[in-house]
Amino acid sequence: MVRANTFLLKLRLFIATTLLMLILLAIIIIITSYLGFGSPLVFASFAIVLVFVQYMIGPKMVETMMHVHYVSEQEAPNLHAMIEDLAMKAGVPKPKIGIAEINMPNAFAFGRSKKDGRICVTRGILKLLDKEELEAVLGHEMSHIKHSDMAVMTLISVVPLICYYIFISTLFSGGRDNNGYGVIIGVAALGAYLVGQLLVLFVSRAREYYADEGSVELGGKPHKLASALYKLVYGSATTNKDELKEVEGLKAFFVNDISDAGNEINDLQQLDVNMDGVISEEELARLRYSDTKIGTTKSVMELLSTHPNMVKRVKRLSELVQ
Repeated sequence: MVRANTFLLKLRLFIATTLLMLILLAIIIIITSYLGFGSPLVFASFAIVLVFVQYMIGPKMVETMMHVHYVSEQEAPNLHAMIEDLAMKAGVPKPKIGIAEINMPNAFAFGRSKKDGRICVTRGILKLLDKEELEAVLGHEMSHIKHSDMAVMTLISVVPLICYYIFISTLFSGGRDNNGYGVIIGVAALGAYLVGQLLVLFVSRAREYYADEGSVELGGKPHKLASALYKLVYGSATTNKDELKEVEGLKAFFVNDISDAGNEINDLQQLDVNMDGVISEEELARLRYSDTKIGTTKSVMELLSTHPNMVKRVKRLSELVQ
């Protein structure tokens, strides 16, 4: 059985959280130093309150935007059985289980802590994947809860948002006041937003690799997860554009980058040697000893994505084949 070493993930989460909080503190110091309005303690308290509120209401926002309703064991016995088994293997409390009334096939995990974990599947994924593929995807989501990275993502994602709102506010006030210090604050806030967003995206991509490994650790078959990813990318690429836009703002929660699915499906088709719509164990094993080429443009664009390049993810899964 594969053992996912999560030390580096935890280190990255800690470093990213620390850097983002330092960025927010720096912006607070700049504001208080140049405007002389309030004190660092006042602004720091305000920022902490905003982060806390976002952290507390985040799950409710996800539920509303994703059209989630929680299901009982009687309503979804198979889903409950799979998730309960995975929770026992992961050593975490059984999460709440929900179905999102969305046709696009996908799954997501969220919550404030391991005890508050929630795993949801869309209506579309239940129609698309076979049992072992679905178990592999659910193992991926259970790993997010086990690693607590979904809680950290909820916490850190609000910091760039605060910086962005500070930047926007300087466009309408302060730009010509206080000897131009409003401009300095605006530029600093914009820079902090861009750097902060890149840090959040970095953490988002890193956690997906660890969740893939975690799925295998919990008993998922690498080729079944690879095949599920292939199908989910295809499902995202063929989803109604209006429905896609409705949930695009929360794409970091999904298993794949739903915005880039159209480009990724072309790359993934190269791995489906017999073109039967799945990635078999043999096809994945063959990939382990093959080279994959990622174009320079795609490598650069990956830095701006919530998820790693899908070909790279499948290649990493091939290395987990026993």
